[in-house]
This record gives sequence, structure tokens and C-alpha cells, in this order.
Amino acid sequence: MTAGRVRKAGVGDAIAIAVVHVLSWQAAYEGLVPQDYLDGLDPARRRELWDMVLAEDAWPRSGVLVAENEDLVTGFAHFRPARDEDEDPWLIAEITAIYLVPEAWGTGAGRQLMTSSLNVLAHAGYREATLWVLNTNARARRFYESAGWRPDGTVKNDGSLGFLLTEIRYRHMLNQ
Repeated sequence: MTAGRVRKAGVGDAIAIAVVHVLSWQAAYEGLVPQDYLDGLDPARRRELWDMVLAEDAWPRSGVLVAENEDLVTGFAHFRPARDEDEDPWLIAEITAIYLVPEAWGTGAGRQLMTSSLNVLAHAGYREATLWVLNTNARARRFYESAGWRPDGTVKNDGSLGFLLTEIRYRHMLNQ
């Protein structure tokens, strides 16, 4: 599989994004989160979330980009104003998700999604971007660090899924 192209997502992409979301979680978080949680992920339920997100058009301050290969969605990135209380949402953006189907890992599609997202955010007037990553997700952390992201020392524990996840915040300056 090759990297393909990146484009702005539309409302018709919700089910494809939901499928990528589930397949990516099931592969990337195997052994990092409870297997019964991963086994219970359902693209139909995730589609409801993505239907809502894609219906809210606040481009370019927030949005979704998809990576495609031969017209099949192989990955996506979602960004928005920062949600953390210690951040200024007018100046700091947050990449809340960047996922690829496992077959697209290592093809350059993730790098294309990241670069495109950072370009959109810089053109929207943000100065910096943040993201949260599971502290035990070594693969994702290597990816972010190779793209110039750095941990900023902020850590949070999230129990909203019924089990504890420890996440580390990463930060990236944007070129304007």
C-alpha cells in the first residue's frame, strides 16, 4: 500500500472514518488496554460520533482530514481548539485523533496527515498544537517525536472508558 492523498473529510466519510477508528484501535492498543474493550468496539456506534463531528463545520479552526488510497479511506486526523484548561483555545490547537488502518502503517500516510493537519492549523492562526498519547504507546510516541513533537511534562489519568489510561501531552510549534 502507498501513501495516497489527503483531503478534507465530508459528511459522507463518517462510516469509513468509524471503520478506520475501530480497526486502528484494535491493532494499536492490543496489550495496552483491556482486550474485551477492544473486542467490543463497533463501527456503527463510532459512526454516530463521526456523523456529529463532520456535521459541525468550523473549518479551518477544527475539522477532519482523511488519507485515501485508490479512493479508500485508510486514515484520518481530527483537530480542534485546545480543550485543556491551561491552554488558550484561540492560540493552541489540539489534534484529538490521528489513526490509520494497520495496512497503511509505515507508508507515509500518517506523516501526510500530520503535515497537512499542521499546515491547516497554522493557516487558521494557531501558534502551537498539542496532542495526548498513551504513555505506553511506544509506536505512536516514536512517530510523534520523529515529526518534531515533544512531551511538555503534562500527564493526565483518564478513567472515562472504565479503566485507567495514563496519557502524556505533546506539543508542536506551528510555522506561520
